[in-house]
Amino acid sequence: MPKTSDPTRRRRADDARVVADVLRRGIDRGERTGALDEQRLAAEFSVSRNAVRDALALLCAQGQIDRAPRVGTHVVRRKAEHGIDALRGLKETLVEHGRVRNEVRVATLVRSPAAVARRLALDPGAEVVYIERLRFLDDEPVSLDLTYLAPDVGVPILEHDLENTDVFTLLERVSGRRLHSAEQSVEAAGADPHSAANLDVPAGTALLLIERLTRLGPEARPVDLEYLRMRSDRITLHATALRDTHPNGESR
Repeated sequence: MPKTSDPTRRRRADDARVVADVLRRGIDRGERTGALDEQRLAAEFSVSRNAVRDALALLCAQGQIDRAPRVGTHVVRRKAEHGIDALRGLKETLVEHGRVRNEVRVATLVRSPAAVARRLALDPGAEVVYIERLRFLDDEPVSLDLTYLAPDVGVPILEHDLENTDVFTLLERVSGRRLHSAEQSVEAAGADPHSAANLDVPAGTALLLIERLTRLGPEARPVDLEYLRMRSDRITLHATALRDTHPNGESR
């Protein structure tokens, strides 16, 4: 008879990945701080100390912990949590993690690419406001943002303080209306040489790439199309999801 694998036996690499995943999120939420003890972690996760060491090596390589002889293992950095289930700018979202400031690279009127005009419900070739910003959390670059704005709300924004104010805040200020909603897509993208140089990471580093189309006012008019490249070693995305139901009340 062919041998069957024992489902209770796990490879060391599998154990290390599980431990690293749980610890990573605990660190990001502020639940794991200070020193990390290998023996206690091995007992907590019911794995070998070698598996724990492998997990800690993964977190060390990602810059979340530091390990040194005679000093031990300590948490040194947690990621900033960026909620994507609430329509807030980066400065509003990361207020508890430090000061967000913007280095404005470009802020001007341009002829819109066809895809941009289509997403913003503008005529082909219409002018749009284009803004490129490098965004810093304290003194560390964390996000490279490319923004296209409908001209009637975008042009007035150019007269405001783009270095210290979120575009969302300015959109509501110049229009006198509340933002309505946003459609967002998130994927992983390797850092191209230009993005890598701006974000101070090696080329090819995995970034969080967000495409976001933001709508304004009760009519939900599209006014803001953004492409955001965020450092995955500094920012984690968070959302709360509710289970959808059919009209008869049954879950799908």
